[in-house]
Amino acid sequence: MTRSFPAGFLWGAATAAYQIEGSPLADGAGESIWHRFSHTPGRIANGDTGDIACDHYRRWESDLDLMASLGLKAYRFSLSWSRLYPEGTGRFNPAGAAFYDRLVDGLLARGIEPYVTLYHWDLPAALDDRGGWVNPDSAEWFAEYARGAYRLLDGRVRNWVTLNEPWVIADGGYLHGVLAPGHRSAWEAPRVSHNLLRAHGLAVRAYRAEGAHRIGLVLNLEPKVAASDAPADLAAAARGDAYMNRQYLDPVFKQSHPEELADIFGPGWRQPPAADYALTGEKIDFLGINYYSRGLTVNDPSAWPVRIRTIKNPSATYTETGWEVVPAAFTALLVRVAQEYGNPPVYITENGSAFYDPPVARAGRIDDPLRTQYLQDHLGAVHAAIAQGADIRGYFVWSLLDNLEWSLGYGKRFGIVHVDYASQVRTPKASALYYRDVIRRNAL
Repeated sequence: MTRSFPAGFLWGAATAAYQIEGSPLADGAGESIWHRFSHTPGRIANGDTGDIACDHYRRWESDLDLMASLGLKAYRFSLSWSRLYPEGTGRFNPAGAAFYDRLVDGLLARGIEPYVTLYHWDLPAALDDRGGWVNPDSAEWFAEYARGAYRLLDGRVRNWVTLNEPWVIADGGYLHGVLAPGHRSAWEAPRVSHNLLRAHGLAVRAYRAEGAHRIGLVLNLEPKVAASDAPADLAAAARGDAYMNRQYLDPVFKQSHPEELADIFGPGWRQPPAADYALTGEKIDFLGINYYSRGLTVNDPSAWPVRIRTIKNPSATYTETGWEVVPAAFTALLVRVAQEYGNPPVYITENGSAFYDPPVARAGRIDDPLRTQYLQDHLGAVHAAIAQGADIRGYFVWSLLDNLEWSLGYGKRFGIVHVDYASQVRTPKASALYYRDVIRRNAL
């Protein structure tokens, strides 16, 4: 059976600057929190850093040719804030900006639409020294940076994203300390979340003054499903949903916060002033959704501060990152967003899987049947959500290239294109060839 996608459905792939670019301090760039974090012993698996990564900063032209060969219609990538503003604010760095000038021109020359993310986790270290996202001035710092980026690229770039995954920034970077900048504070985390949303709102307002096209926000959403009908597990799933999903969806679309956050953070929670909701609720042109798994949830009073734990489903397949493969949960999530949040235009801005691949391609081939099946099943889930009325405009596979998987280092491969890190040779995997055929047909 052929399942066709709507005419004009956008097919793309996604990456992030620190994960692929390498050369993080080249051409006058400033240090980022991820450069600092990765060079701190014990923070990254195997002592890996983004110093070389996929060497995309120097190999961008051949990487664009590779994208064109796969038939990509769009490419979502992020800007390195500290390449444009080495100190985070003030001095603009034309040499760093020239890289993105060339990249965008190269994409357009190949008929590939650029989708630019302003912030994918790599805060300039100079701003971290001033308090980072805990500092309420961070929203204004971000708006200044955003205006500089718009002036550089808007016109050639017609689709912008303010932030990628604010939940991960706050949870991993400021609550549990496993991501940059490595803080552990139930007092800081809710403030960071709110300052991020304020920064998003100011960047949207700045775009309405400076830009001429479209701007949105990317959230990573994960259905929280109670592992049993026990009241404690049902309440745990509701807390998990409030913490991970509604903490960001509600301020943007409903100009409110979930009531559960006061219970989760206790004395660390401070209700935002009513005036801030006009800012966090600035109208966006699209919502980006990143989906990888669901959370099979039980109550766990010892799991600070949300008091939930995700358990394993013994009958399920899991990726190498320990994420359960549940395509039906993806469909349910997309339909829920459509029904509860006014059916906004949605792009799937990330979806993908880490499965084992050998470090070196054999005979110029990488067969990855598990990743190919994951891709097929999750594209089917998107198709099913569209059939149920969800306004989904496009899909970006995560990721174009194997890359630095943040604190997990280079050991987890998400790419549809294999990277031999020793030689930097790229090899499209079987999943890439499958995806190329889906794009060509606009159908499964």
